[in-house]
Amino acid sequence: MRLQPLLVILPLSIIVSSTLIAQTQRAEPYDSLAHQVVKEALGSNKAYEMLSDLCTNIGHRLSGSPAAAKAVQWAEKRMAELRFDNVHLEPVMVPHWVRGPVERAYVLDASGGREDLAVTALGGTIGTPPGGITAEVLEVKSFEELHKLSEKAKGKIIFFNRPIDRTVINTFEAYGGAVDQRGAGAVEAAKVGGIAALVRSMTTRRDNVPHTGAMHYDDSVKKVPAAAVSIIGAERLSALLAAGKPVLVHMEFSAQTLPDVESANVVGELRGSEKPEEVIVIGGHLDSWDKGQGANDDGAGCVQSIEAVRLLKVLGLKPRRTIRAVMFMNEENGLRGGIAYAEKNRPGEKTVAAIESDMGSFMPIGFGISDSAAYEKLARWAPLFRFINADHFQLGGGGADISPLARHGVPLLDLIPEVQQYFDYHHSDNDTIESVNERELALGAAALAILSYIIAQEGL
Repeated sequence: MRLQPLLVILPLSIIVSSTLIAQTQRAEPYDSLAHQVVKEALGSNKAYEMLSDLCTNIGHRLSGSPAAAKAVQWAEKRMAELRFDNVHLEPVMVPHWVRGPVERAYVLDASGGREDLAVTALGGTIGTPPGGITAEVLEVKSFEELHKLSEKAKGKIIFFNRPIDRTVINTFEAYGGAVDQRGAGAVEAAKVGGIAALVRSMTTRRDNVPHTGAMHYDDSVKKVPAAAVSIIGAERLSALLAAGKPVLVHMEFSAQTLPDVESANVVGELRGSEKPEEVIVIGGHLDSWDKGQGANDDGAGCVQSIEAVRLLKVLGLKPRRTIRAVMFMNEENGLRGGIAYAEKNRPGEKTVAAIESDMGSFMPIGFGISDSAAYEKLARWAPLFRFINADHFQLGGGGADISPLARHGVPLLDLIPEVQQYFDYHHSDNDTIESVNERELALGAAALAILSYIIAQEGL
């Protein structure tokens, strides 16, 4: 008779208990440190102080704008004042799209009256001709439906009205299932002879606030203007169309794309004491859309990254490897900062890991990790984060700005917060400092500090 391995015949409760004990023993060297980091983060409230300053005194920061230039100066000054090591700018050319002063749309009725729609131009769109355009509206829920109705589309404003799926628990997954109509709606509309695209806002909140975001063109297809309409506006428009009568809409926008502008990524470090050439990157994107104040997208990620380094410095910690905070420029409409950072020649340097915070300021629940080998090494530290309920470590993670580093074999991570509210604010006038809970913001910064320090000490 072949004997069973001892682990197989042990009661499950003993197996689980043994596993938890082993995990706890691994976490013990950093347990006191983790509590100190959290205490300092909550007690000082520096992350919220920084974010309030950025949002209130600079506001939204679209790439190429004067406000974006001020934000670069702000981040450099902040890191210098906090005495980070090697504070510097890394120049990058960025797009310069401007919304312009004219932005309106309304429904025309048979008697000549008008009903305003809450709209906003999509980022990168062309403007309408002077005086705007007026045309009938054709409603579709998908590109497939649009092409089936192509004979009816010519000369129409194509109204893409597929909502974010409310039954999907992960709101980022739900967003991904709807956002193609925003990005490619203008191209698909033009292919069938449409003269403009009007897209239901990418949000989970039913309100009258439109949400912008990036769209793109195809040089082989005529360019037509594109805008987003609020959820209430989309539902109203859909109800009018359901009555079976033609619906006329007037749209007028003065958006345009200007020549590229020089901007910069902003970099500051906590220099490694033993292996300074090995670097852990932590960061967020400094630019935002020109709506609201860019608090959750992504002022929060920027100040959390700065605060993470500050927390380690104020506690007198000297990591073995370098922890580098990077404020990336131009995530929203080009990703040029992330690409430039990854392509920059850094002789003798190795990036050990990159962690991005770009999912809002909400309560942290854990981390996503792109690489299975890195996941196996880091998941053992999950119990260390249990006291702040941030011990959910999952395989699969990263972020837009750090994604170009994957080509160099760098493991990518992202700070995962609770995400049910994120798309209430995303790319809209709702995204202000008032939407941020200062304790949740601070806990996110603390979690980022703890994990980056562990990686700096233990490696990957």
